[in-house]
Amino acid sequence: MAKILIYDAYNNRFLSYNLSENDPMPYSYNNTLRVREFRGSSGSNVLWTTTAAMEAWNLTRRSYGAGIPVGYAFKRIWEGGHGTASQHYAGVAFDVGQGTSSSIRKRIYNAAMATKAWGYVEPLSMTPTWVHFDRRYGTPACSGTTSGYPTVRKGSRSTYVLVLQDALNALGYSAGGLDGIFGSNTENAVKAAQRSFGLTADGICGCNTWKKLTAASVGIGKTKTVVDS
Repeated sequence: MAKILIYDAYNNRFLSYNLSENDPMPYSYNNTLRVREFRGSSGSNVLWTTTAAMEAWNLTRRSYGAGIPVGYAFKRIWEGGHGTASQHYAGVAFDVGQGTSSSIRKRIYNAAMATKAWGYVEPLSMTPTWVHFDRRYGTPACSGTTSGYPTVRKGSRSTYVLVLQDALNALGYSAGGLDGIFGSNTENAVKAAQRSFGLTADGICGCNTWKKLTAASVGIGKTKTVVDS
């Protein structure tokens, strides 16, 4: 069983599901994406994504008109496997089409582009053996880039807050449970981390705080303080 948290931006709330590995992901179209496929190589008990990412998947699957093999989708930040600003940690990115021909990958790419639903579809020249698309959202905290995570602060709700809580917990700065809601526990944990990093302890996770936290937590493995339930 896996606990699936789905952020619904339309109503600014999280929905929670307990599902088996062969169950379809919530909001996925006609069983085209199962929990085990979304999970990929992640060993986490808690996974997350957004309704917008599932809608973009549905549009792509309908446009393509056939099954799309998923190699990588979700990862927890402490599991690593991707860069320090990866949208996989936010549960809104898909790497698909591994093991298929270049012509099939081009068809998948064209289907993803045709939907206009993804925030980013990576050029095929950058992904020689797969297709990457993601439904990133928010304005990146670091200027001069279209990647990265947005600034989050007390009152924020998003899967980016889940990434923040996950990184803080993994590093031993207790943000409490994984709920995607930036409350007092998360704010105090951010301040403690900022002090240890030599940053201004304002409790706001912006560009510099994201850089320090992600660099310290990506791929460090499941520490004793990770919350995974």
